Amino acid sequence: MVVDGRPISPDAFVMWAERLRPAIEREQASFFEATTAIALADFAARGAEVAVIEVGLGGRLDATNVVRTVVSAVTRVRREHTEYLGEDVLGIAREKAGIAKPGIPMLLGEDDPVTLEALRIAAAALGAPVVTVPAAETWEGPLALVGAHQRRNAAVAFRILQELPADLRPGPEAVARAFGTTTVPGRFDRRGRYLFDVAHNPDGVAALVATLAGSPPPRPLHAVVGMLADKDWRTMLEALRPAVDALWVTDPPSAPRERRLDLGQVDGLVEPDFGRALLRAGAGAGTVLVTGSFHTVGDAMARLPGFAPLG
Repeated sequence: MVVDGRPISPDAFVMWAERLRPAIEREQASFFEATTAIALADFAARGAEVAVIEVGLGGRLDATNVVRTVVSAVTRVRREHTEYLGEDVLGIAREKAGIAKPGIPMLLGEDDPVTLEALRIAAAALGAPVVTVPAAETWEGPLALVGAHQRRNAAVAFRILQELPADLRPGPEAVARAFGTTTVPGRFDRRGRYLFDVAHNPDGVAALVATLAGSPPPRPLHAVVGMLADKDWRTMLEALRPAVDALWVTDPPSAPRERRLDLGQVDGLVEPDFGRALLRAGAGAGTVLVTGSFHTVGDAMARLPGFAPLG
């Protein structure tokens, strides 16, 4: 919940939570639904003119779908949140396309032709004019974010900006400045000999591995990996192991108890104690990669001296 680079203050968060608590309890709102309401109230109170809002999961039934948009977008669709959205990628695509609004441009950055067509049909059925970003299109200008996937993301973001109404559309100088300076904490985030990446699904790990190959950090490369049980952790580990010199699987302390991975199921180096895993990985490493979830990266940043928390 950030306006002009300033996160919501703790006092403001508490105030909105207290003010909205009767409605939250009456509606039995989920955590995400409650925080969405708090975010929208905060944006309005701080006079935000344009809000960039990311859905929680799916789209059609997501709390953020109450927003009346000026442009909607789906970047790409992969299998995630399958316990809610189902196992079928095309079904997930149709759920995500549910954010489309009649008469509001719907931009699609999907690169798989079959999935793209499912998105296109679903969005058109809701009355949205569809704009697609060709699969080969990437951002060619200076970009602070690292990795080929980020150049693709930037191209999609640029096309989204072009679909904004003229009075809201930033000029080319502002776009170039923003793309050349914007960083995202925890996304291939180099800090000294530590490299943080919040990849938490197979697609994210594939992008991380490709970026490691394209921008190799100093070796030896040791990894501390903490994943949640409801993710496809076996596929993620299989992809990560060949890319690093040593890998320790651990349990991030902030992970919800009911979602914690049973480390007894993991083959290889396991260190249940999170702090000890960081110490063991650090011994003799040229680079320490911390990855697997937001919990893992956030917990590591909180423990390691000199790092600001993730967020």
